[in-house]
Amino acid sequence: MEENENLEPENQEILEELSEQGKTEELVEMFEELPTMDVAKFMEQRPVEEVIEYLDKLDPEDQGRIFSDFTYDLQLELFHKLPRRIFAQIFGQMYSDIRADFYQELTKEEQIELLPYLDKKTREDVIILSAYPPETAGGIMTTDFATIFADMTANEALGKIRKDAPSKDMVYYIYVVDHSMVIKGFVTLKDLVLSDPKTKVFEFINEHYVSAEVNEDRESVAQKIDRYDLAAIPVLNSLDQLVGIVSNVEAIDIIQKEATEDIERIMGIIPSEDGEEYLTTPSFAHFKRRVVWLVSLAAVGILSGMIINEYQGVLESFIILAMYMPMMAATGGNTGSQAATVVIRALSLGEMTIKDWPKIIYKETKISLMLSICVAVLTFAKIAFLSFHTTLPDNISLKLIALVISVAIAVQVITSAVIGASLPLIVRKFGGDPAVVASPAITTIVDITGLLIYFSVASATLGI
Repeated sequence: MEENENLEPENQEILEELSEQGKTEELVEMFEELPTMDVAKFMEQRPVEEVIEYLDKLDPEDQGRIFSDFTYDLQLELFHKLPRRIFAQIFGQMYSDIRADFYQELTKEEQIELLPYLDKKTREDVIILSAYPPETAGGIMTTDFATIFADMTANEALGKIRKDAPSKDMVYYIYVVDHSMVIKGFVTLKDLVLSDPKTKVFEFINEHYVSAEVNEDRESVAQKIDRYDLAAIPVLNSLDQLVGIVSNVEAIDIIQKEATEDIERIMGIIPSEDGEEYLTTPSFAHFKRRVVWLVSLAAVGILSGMIINEYQGVLESFIILAMYMPMMAATGGNTGSQAATVVIRALSLGEMTIKDWPKIIYKETKISLMLSICVAVLTFAKIAFLSFHTTLPDNISLKLIALVISVAIAVQVITSAVIGASLPLIVRKFGGDPAVVASPAITTIVDITGLLIYFSVASATLGI
């Protein structure tokens, strides 16, 4: 069996040994002790008939949590192979948010086919959760939480929590609601356990809490969880009724997915829809994700050739200008990408908004001015001391050429920084993702503006 790098080596070795020895009972006992993810990864490497055999020997709760960690492809294959009644039992024990995601991926016919086999609670839960767009708080929330009432005693509250039976991962925060499910605050399990059994909940309720709105963007929800270091955040509708929660585990997944999307967009790659792994993604799929931006920017880059052709006479008179064009282009591209990256990061983390545009441009102008002085001094020294062998017209000194190129590159640094900082803000202003205008796009744009600056300064100064 091929080793899966995501499975802990020691756990893989134990499971493989038991499997090869045919010790199914011992293997199933190990499934109940090992982390769910390790068990799921091991099963994914086995034939589907073997997976069905293992699942059949587990209790429904273990079936549901392991099935929740399977890849979507394996989940769908098991959906088609298992009898509907058996699958419905596993489906009812899945994590509610993952269950809703899987249900949304099914065709309408498959959804209708499955619904009659689900118990009333599961059926209502999956229909409600599936109604929310996947990019919103409602689309990622879970209904795996416990609620209590403010007029309950600590002892009565603990009894209701046992009845609600939330998973151990979701029991830290207990939400206090009224009989219409309007949230009033929260308590922790520690509060309830350590309080006198006869103490009323309203005596130690936390009324100051952070919440998310059901249609709020999922990235914003993840940022709140991260900013306030929460184990979970309640999700409310327009009436302040508690409809679900988003855990910090889900927030980590969201942050990772959003970071991956931003990195791909920054490099001019169309993000994949389902988070496919590099080696398992077909080459043609990689090609389709990259070709659009690459070809588009190559077409725009034709303008650079047109500019060079327009100033061909300048290059013929001063060959030394051609020698420093790559330096000018690289400096501008790097400066623009740096500015865009820090602005995109700050926007993503909520450190600033579009309203801060004047402050951002002013700050980047100051930074780029300092950078331009450093680059200009370095460029002047490099030309004056290393290009002394270059042939120039009699009335033009090498120091003048060095000054011209240094000034042009200095102006390029400033304009590139302003462009790099401005483009993400403009895209965000019109509702787009700022990451789409990062590295490749900005590099192409500042190459064009850089050539215009370079040849304009040279022409004006050298009298050509």
